[in-house]
Amino acid sequence: MNKEDNRIRIGRINYTNVWPIYYYFADLVPREQVEIIHQVPTGLNKAMAAGEIDMGPISSFAYGESFENYLLYPDLSVSAFGAVNSILLFHEKPLQEIAGGEIALPTTSATSVNLLKIILEKFYKGKPRYTYAPPILSDMMNKRDGALLIGDDAIKESWRNKKYMITDLGQEWAKWTGKWMSFAVWAIRRAVVDQQPELVKGIFDAFVQSKHMAHADPSAMIKEAKSSVGGSSEYWQHYFSNLCYDFGVEQWKGLQLYYQYCWELGFLPKQATVEIWQQNRIARVTE
Repeated sequence: MNKEDNRIRIGRINYTNVWPIYYYFADLVPREQVEIIHQVPTGLNKAMAAGEIDMGPISSFAYGESFENYLLYPDLSVSAFGAVNSILLFHEKPLQEIAGGEIALPTTSATSVNLLKIILEKFYKGKPRYTYAPPILSDMMNKRDGALLIGDDAIKESWRNKKYMITDLGQEWAKWTGKWMSFAVWAIRRAVVDQQPELVKGIFDAFVQSKHMAHADPSAMIKEAKSSVGGSSEYWQHYFSNLCYDFGVEQWKGLQLYYQYCWELGFLPKQATVEIWQQNRIARVTE
């Protein structure tokens, strides 16, 4: 928490995929008690780890790196069972032919990068070479076999694309595992839960209420997405309804499997445990 004024600092990802949970949120919490900080996923990951942000959506992988310091809110995530439509690998040849090639990665998401590595290295038995690059597809694909884009960059390129094959990582994960995949989770620093339990509950209730309001009538959110990003009403209606913003047992189990694979492949130093804040107790996912 902010030591000067005791406000809880809440992170917000600068992507449309979190809009339903945030769209009405600011009007549902006392503004003098919270501060909302906008960042890309990797920025929020670092700020949470440094104690500069108290709660908010972080990359699922970032929770796995620092799980001992965090709890997760239930009922709040960006998840999919199948296609997610905004985490896309662009490539000219089938996956099995590029699994040992060179892949360009974005610098904005750890979860998606490691999910791609699981897909190529565990499922397709490849050993690719990875390089990081700004999210400009033409530059990323220069002398490379594939390029991963996420968020609004991926969405816009999928609209423009007439050249490359596109693999949706959410769809690929579900094909191989039969599980849900959670790309972002709502984490709370454990110290904040101890210090301000009532405010932590109030913020959770506001997030859930915003989510329900946005789903009940998404028209204003869709109009704003068209104006700021582009695309059609039909696209955004499908996009927001296709993503899952809940976080229950099925999502917990899919995330636990993701952490198991990350640990097996050496991406995490230890296998993370999914632990869920439930007001008076903590739920722990063991399988």
